[in-house]
Amino acid sequence: MSATATTHARIPPPVVAAIAGAWVLAVLAEASGRGSELHHDALIEGSLPYGLAVLLFLLAWQAMVAAMMLPSSLPLVRLFAAAAAAQPRPRAAKAAFLSGYVLVWTLFGWFAFAGDTMIHAAVDRTPWLHRHDWLIAGGTLALAGAFQFSALKDRCLEVCRQPGAFMLRHYRRGVPEAFALGRRHGLFCLGCCWALMLLMFAAGVANLWWMAALTAVMVYEKVGRRGDRITRPVGFALLALAALVVAHGLELVL
Repeated sequence: MSATATTHARIPPPVVAAIAGAWVLAVLAEASGRGSELHHDALIEGSLPYGLAVLLFLLAWQAMVAAMMLPSSLPLVRLFAAAAAAQPRPRAAKAAFLSGYVLVWTLFGWFAFAGDTMIHAAVDRTPWLHRHDWLIAGGTLALAGAFQFSALKDRCLEVCRQPGAFMLRHYRRGVPEAFALGRRHGLFCLGCCWALMLLMFAAGVANLWWMAALTAVMVYEKVGRRGDRITRPVGFALLALAALVVAHGLELVL
């Protein structure tokens, strides 16, 4: 990776198009009112076969990942694009890198959907939980808030905030190596953002308010000059909101 290449590197246009397209789809889904049809609750409780419901959710989840997670990874994407330009198959390497990254978040979406399916079954079997289902929203907020103070969050954020050091340590030429690098980066990205994305999972694929707020937090945490200063305040805010939901039994729109 030469300094000149890194300096003049640009973000690959398909990545920019994917981010922009994902936000356009989210806005259209919100404006049309059809986004709720892809909410995990609607898919789980609907009449579709479970396998088809999972597939539809994961397709919508790809748009969510492109809109929310790719912007926070643009510094590393730019550096990788610069390094891959010198490879024999640069386009294949860049595609493999992004595929490895997306695979990590796709698996997380699948696990979240499967876990929510089990929660729905527990609520259906437990009358008390059915009457107090707002505890689930409160618990999700509390989990996300508490994770903001964890050592794992700090460690993963430290890696994500230093894309140059990450590239110098782990970059290798070749398409399989690019896939492995994207997967490795995806795991660190997951490590610092999974709890906030769990909130987005609960909110649904077309809730623009939550989508915009959480994207702003995650992007600034990872690429902002003072990103480390908002992690704890966001945690306190989420814990306070969780306490409010639990104390008053609020039906928060999550």
